[in-house]
Amino acid sequence: MIAYCGLNCTKCEAYIATQNNDDVLRAKVAQDWSKAYNVPVLPEHINCTGCLADGVKTFYCEQMCEIRKCAKGKEFKTCADCNDYACSKLNEVFKYAPDAKKELDSYRS
Repeated sequence: MIAYCGLNCTKCEAYIATQNNDDVLRAKVAQDWSKAYNVPVLPEHINCTGCLADGVKTFYCEQMCEIRKCAKGKEFKTCADCNDYACSKLNEVFKYAPDAKKELDSYRS
C-alpha cells in the first residue's frame, strides 16, 4: 500500500475511514483538510482505496496529484523507478513526509 510518492496509504485517514466505513472519521478528515488547504472538503469526498489500488480515490489523488499522474503515465510501480528520482515535486512531499523518502530509497538500494 505504498503510493507512487512513497507515502503509506494505510496510514492515511481517508484510507482508514474508507476501509472502516467510518463516517465520524470522514467528517473529521474533511474538516481538517478544509482548514489545512483552505478549500471546501465534504465528508462524502473522503473515500480512498489507496493510490495504486483499483477503486475510489479522493478527488485530489485521482485528479490533481501531479506525482501520481507522472508515475502512472510512465507506468512505474513507484517514483523510485524513475531516472529523475527525486524530482522537485517529490522533494516537496519529502519535506513533510521524510518516511516516504526512506521508503522509496529502500526500493532503489
